[in-house]
Amino acid sequence: MLHPQAKALLDLIEQRGVPPTHKLSVADARRFYLERRFFTQPEPAEVGEVRDLHAEGPNGAIPLRMYKPLKAGTAPLPVLVYFHGGGWVIGDRDTHDSLCRQLANASRCAVVSVDYRLGPEHRFPGAVDDCIAATYWVRRQAQALGLDASRLAVGGDSAGGNLAAVVAIAARDGHHGELPIAFQLLIYPATDMRRTAPSHTTNGQGYLLTRDTINYFHDHYIDDAAHDLDWRASPLLHPDLSRLPPAFVLTAGYDPLRDEGLMYSQRLSEAGSRATHICFERQIHGFITMGRVIDEANAAVELCASQLGLHLKAE
Repeated sequence: MLHPQAKALLDLIEQRGVPPTHKLSVADARRFYLERRFFTQPEPAEVGEVRDLHAEGPNGAIPLRMYKPLKAGTAPLPVLVYFHGGGWVIGDRDTHDSLCRQLANASRCAVVSVDYRLGPEHRFPGAVDDCIAATYWVRRQAQALGLDASRLAVGGDSAGGNLAAVVAIAARDGHHGELPIAFQLLIYPATDMRRTAPSHTTNGQGYLLTRDTINYFHDHYIDDAAHDLDWRASPLLHPDLSRLPPAFVLTAGYDPLRDEGLMYSQRLSEAGSRATHICFERQIHGFITMGRVIDEANAAVELCASQLGLHLKAE
């Protein structure tokens, strides 16, 4: 059954006549997503350090934001390179600022949030290229930033979970040089651009993220149907998911993407890669950033942070 707090949020959205994302212009969708954080997200927690940076990318500078936890000390910190959600079309460092602060403090790791290029201005594989480049840059600059390159993880939610999975595969295959990744944190990731998993039908309407909105995001990101079969868009379709870093995959029971996360976890395990899958059965897509109005969001953040800290041996 749907969590009462999630239901109350959905009822409020309906009562207030909040337009669904797929009926908005891209500019309005981005603005609404940014403004909505003040209603649903916890107050940004105090952290030890916040610093805006820029990575060198194949198409110019990529904005980053680095967070270090409270009382971090002077030893190099393990680091999570984080890719925000938003369907590859909306979202930025500010929409996920509170979450990154929570993850940093609770995991005792540094977090570097990546402001990758968005569609439709920059279509696939622009976001992929930026995320790969940013992760390599963090590794190269780790010593100067007070980070431990040997304890580097990738992670993200929704579209960001998709990008984290893709970066992990690219790093394993050394497409751009050696890049050891120790862990991947995949929060309700999109893994199959064909959008055919059963949960796209069973959860396709009424739970905030709808089939129409997913199609809106897809069509603004991918302009050629053939790209749906490219593993850089659909990591589930990569023929070899062996030798990948341990993964923690979190899904939500009332999410159209639920089955994609489960199937990706299963494929990882079948290939011999370590994968742990947890489903918050009563929750909706996007809930992990909604800790102001959904209590289970904060539990989910703590769970993700504990897994991150465990795998990166944070102190």
